[in-house]
Amino acid sequence: MLTSNLTPTIKSTLTDPSPNWKFHGARIPDPARYARTKKTQKGNGLKVRALISSGDRTVESGAPSAMEVKDGNGSNLLGSSGSDTQVKAIVSIKKKIRQRLFDKVEDQWFNFCNSVGQGIFIQLISEETDPDTNSGRSVEAYVTGWPPSSSSGESHIDEYIANFTVPSNFGNPGAILVTNNYNREFYLVEIVLHGFNHEPLYFPAYSWIHSIKDNSQNRIIFRNHTYLPSQTPSGIRDLRREDMIRRRGNGKGERKLHEMIYDYAPYNDLGNPDKENDLYRPALVGPERPYPRRCRTGRPPMKSDPESESRVEKPHPVYVPRDEAFEETKQSAFATGRLKAVLHNLVPQISAALSSSDTPFNCFSDIDSLYISGFMIKDDSVSEKINSITQMLSESTRLLKYDVPAVIKSDRFSWLRDNEFARQALAGVNPVNIELLKEFPITSKLDPAVYGPPKSGITKEVLEGELDGMSVEKAIEDKRLFIIDFHDLLLPFVNKINELRGRKAYASRTILFYTNSGTLKPVAIELSLPPSNSRPAFNRVYTHGHDATSYWVWKLAKAHVCAVDAGVHQLINHWLRTHASMEAYIIATNRQLSQMHPIYKLLHPHMRYTMEINALARQSLINGGGIIEATFTPGKYAMEISSAAYKSMWRFDMEALPADLLRRGMAEEDPTAPCGVKLVIEDYPYAADGLLIWSAISEWVESYVSHFYPDSNAIISDVELQEWWKEIKNEGHADKKDEPWWPKLESKDDLSRILTTMIWVASGQHAAINFGQYPFGGYVPNRPTLMRKLIPQENEPEYEMFLRNPQALFLSSLPSKLQATKVMAVQDTLSTHSPDEEYLGQEHGHWTDDQQVKIMFEKFSSLLKKIEETIHQRNKDSNMRNRTGAGVPPYELLLPTSGPGVTGRGIPNSISI
Repeated sequence: MLTSNLTPTIKSTLTDPSPNWKFHGARIPDPARYARTKKTQKGNGLKVRALISSGDRTVESGAPSAMEVKDGNGSNLLGSSGSDTQVKAIVSIKKKIRQRLFDKVEDQWFNFCNSVGQGIFIQLISEETDPDTNSGRSVEAYVTGWPPSSSSGESHIDEYIANFTVPSNFGNPGAILVTNNYNREFYLVEIVLHGFNHEPLYFPAYSWIHSIKDNSQNRIIFRNHTYLPSQTPSGIRDLRREDMIRRRGNGKGERKLHEMIYDYAPYNDLGNPDKENDLYRPALVGPERPYPRRCRTGRPPMKSDPESESRVEKPHPVYVPRDEAFEETKQSAFATGRLKAVLHNLVPQISAALSSSDTPFNCFSDIDSLYISGFMIKDDSVSEKINSITQMLSESTRLLKYDVPAVIKSDRFSWLRDNEFARQALAGVNPVNIELLKEFPITSKLDPAVYGPPKSGITKEVLEGELDGMSVEKAIEDKRLFIIDFHDLLLPFVNKINELRGRKAYASRTILFYTNSGTLKPVAIELSLPPSNSRPAFNRVYTHGHDATSYWVWKLAKAHVCAVDAGVHQLINHWLRTHASMEAYIIATNRQLSQMHPIYKLLHPHMRYTMEINALARQSLINGGGIIEATFTPGKYAMEISSAAYKSMWRFDMEALPADLLRRGMAEEDPTAPCGVKLVIEDYPYAADGLLIWSAISEWVESYVSHFYPDSNAIISDVELQEWWKEIKNEGHADKKDEPWWPKLESKDDLSRILTTMIWVASGQHAAINFGQYPFGGYVPNRPTLMRKLIPQENEPEYEMFLRNPQALFLSSLPSKLQATKVMAVQDTLSTHSPDEEYLGQEHGHWTDDQQVKIMFEKFSSLLKKIEETIHQRNKDSNMRNRTGAGVPPYELLLPTSGPGVTGRGIPNSISI
């Protein structure tokens, strides 16, 4: 039978031929309507003659391996040896790096199937349209041959061959359709065609190709050429549309792990009330609890709460589109002592071992022992169970030994100093909350009938005692007073947090003064509690005293500020502003932009692994009862606070670094300065280095956008681009879709700013607030993630205990041993670069065939190398005291490159951890 292009099998009769006939994997060119069929016997085979209205054409089937298609003049429509082109396709497939015996056997069977032409079936689709079919011309073949050694030099890459006879009128191939007839998926790296125009043609895939037993559809792989929608050649126009339709899905049913469907759902999968009532967590959606959207999985609702989606608990995987999942190297790094080991094996075993002795640290040497000798597991049976895991984290199989965090590596007492406390507001892991103090007195915007008097307790007299003789008015005028203000964000949650077992928190304000020596110092800390049924509102201001008691109280106040700051950092600046926000952009990009679209190609490296790491986080980190709730101040209210911040603070236009600095008063507009802003504090390492990275990204993006869009009309008329931006606002951030601050998309400048913001968030911003987690937070006293006691007041019984042994009270207020080791293990994991990390400015494969774009990207890469050297020079400048000095760790979080591990440096392209 001559069959349609959906089925590469051959049957014995000719029935109602479709417009796309095939025989043994070769399509008949120029098929048309038929008039009648006649069967005759010819030798040992079957001769089929079709009278076709556009001319008398003969289809002959003799031996199963041969076919001729002739017109009435006897000319072979597939072309003669004189006019046809012999094309070879090299199909690169990645096999497992670490193989079990079963995997090796599977590989051999896979190779055998391909060697006999029963494995991978590929079709080359021309950019030119066949006038009779109104679709792209095509030729087809099975991959054949046993893979030789890879020419790429990578032992885990197998290369297979497919040979085509291509007619002279075929035109340029624009797409390849890949059908996997094998019974398992395989990872297609790329297909390279040799034989067209003396230059190889590249079809990069980096994609899992599903088996036809899971999905009968083929996979569409486009050439590495870029087309705007209006420029798409007619032969592949339908494929462009079809590929996006497939990726969008129909919004129905539960997603299967092999699928490549991108869709939206609210954050309604964090709780598990079916398991335990206390694990109920409200859905984050709507005007009361707004939040960005996540990837839809289609799981059924909870039995006890129909508004919540049922959960997939570890170790079972959560659905993400197949190509968003970790590749083997990343997966291996994760499973081998990093996040999966920490969350799935290590933490539960530590919890079991310490359940009878979850005690506070008794002295600072207990904390030091975590890095020097390790944490001893006293239970021998537990020690045996976790033997394989502890080998990854310690030289001894009975110890959990941690690396010395950078913050105390050169000076173990640095955390005690006020200037280090303040320095970390500019050069620490959370340098994005400090603001210029613009108004005084400070007042709250919360309802005073509910939360007490709005006026801050920080008075002019309190401040002027700490300003080296300067008045408050003069300090504000000279831009020397700064504030870190968590008061209004946290006060509505404080009473609920303080009702949780082992949690005590304040809403805090911290005032800092810029000294004549060019450093900051904290001058006042205000800690507040809202009124409750048992007591009135509490508000107290602490300053650095000069006696022993006030010194210890000041240290407790700073610790409470750090604990609040750690929660805001993790839940808002880290999770919300990078991870959660970026996922919505990724979903829209895959649904609305073709893989041929220039903006898809630009953004693609910045989307790698983000959806997978987010799914893992919803499963084990930010979920009800997860690690974040167990080890950070807000506890079960963590994600509600994150939602409150999204509601009151998050704006897309303010996620751009220059705009954020201007909003916080940390920079001033200056048209003569790079990025158009001048820093208020020149030695602000995060901002100074960040602006270099921002400027480099902006220059690269602007040149890229101008290359593809000559004017504003090209932007406005790009239907895919406009739908992409519309969907980001209306679907990805649906709860904020009506906000007036969303940027328009009507010009090249609009598009460049939008794209630069997205790339900055995925790369530089995430790097700055993620990879310092262990270097700064790995020493618990420097950055406790929660406090377990309020500061004792003079009229309270615990105050006498505090006077007798302030160190004991300080240590008992910090996270317990179990909480500390939990969070340290997670911070270590989250600060780790995988061996397969792809860094900003590193080109990846044959992503484009546009030579001008390659030149522009090389310029971007060269600029990043210069920036790296500039940062190194800054870290040697003794005048920059926030990044140099005795025991001061250099600021390296925005150095573009890094090796694997916990390095405290390196900017990956994407949010990959």
